[in-house]
Amino acid sequence: MEKLSGLGDLSEMLLAGTKESHTKLEISQLGRDFYKGIVKKDVLKKGIEALYFIYSAMEDELERNKDHPYIAPIYFPTELYRREALAQDLQYFYGVDWESLISPSPATTLWVKRIHEVGKKDPGMLVAHCYVRYIGDLSGGHMLNNVAKKVLRLPATGEGLRFYQFEGITSHKGFKQLYRSKLNEVDVEMETKLSIVDEAIRAYDYSLLVTAELEEIGKTSKEEATGFGHSHGAGAGAMGGEGKCPFSSGNTAAGESATYLSHIPNQLAVAALVAILAGFTAWYSLRAP
Repeated sequence: MEKLSGLGDLSEMLLAGTKESHTKLEISQLGRDFYKGIVKKDVLKKGIEALYFIYSAMEDELERNKDHPYIAPIYFPTELYRREALAQDLQYFYGVDWESLISPSPATTLWVKRIHEVGKKDPGMLVAHCYVRYIGDLSGGHMLNNVAKKVLRLPATGEGLRFYQFEGITSHKGFKQLYRSKLNEVDVEMETKLSIVDEAIRAYDYSLLVTAELEEIGKTSKEEATGFGHSHGAGAGAMGGEGKCPFSSGNTAAGESATYLSHIPNQLAVAALVAILAGFTAWYSLRAP
């Protein structure tokens, strides 16, 4: 934590402080599978269920605390809120009775409980959960919104993929830059900034628990895994030879490079599960210029 204290800006502290947690998600079995373009639909659906409960809790607490001095700078309900989109996706997959057909898993329940706890007792820590969730989802959604309808053979009107569509944002790159600057407007003492980083690490820990549950579902599922296109194999070669997260920063913004367009099938498989991994891309996406 001493190294973090020397950074100053909250966005940079979150970036550096959650690096190890990000790596843990990246090397999980589920992470390695989707790097290779291996996707099971029932795992994806269960991931969407988990996200619905997580976002419901988070957005309830954001509404409750929207005037809090730490929350106000990053309060973007029109641009970022996902609960309604997730409800639409669940209705597409499960039908009109979807609410009676879903329930939070044990790991999801733990995360939801923590979100409500900090929302009531220490609202400033919601900043950490927003960091882990929203920006990573925004990056994955940008990719999916362009190509998923064709590759996943879902309706052209967007059903089943509302979660990934941020209709209130015209420039994803520009919004991420704005969000980073707003994080740095959270005017708190260094001790509190370090606490927010600790809470972000805790959020990643919950992510790992959710991921482990999804991996178990994948193991017991009788559904045949669907691979979108060819696989380059695990490790560095899976994403074009550099071994980076698909949304890592580079000379071009995530989802906008020619390299991505030339590998749509594998990249889509990655994007389809990025949200399930609960902020898998947040560490990289806030680093992008």
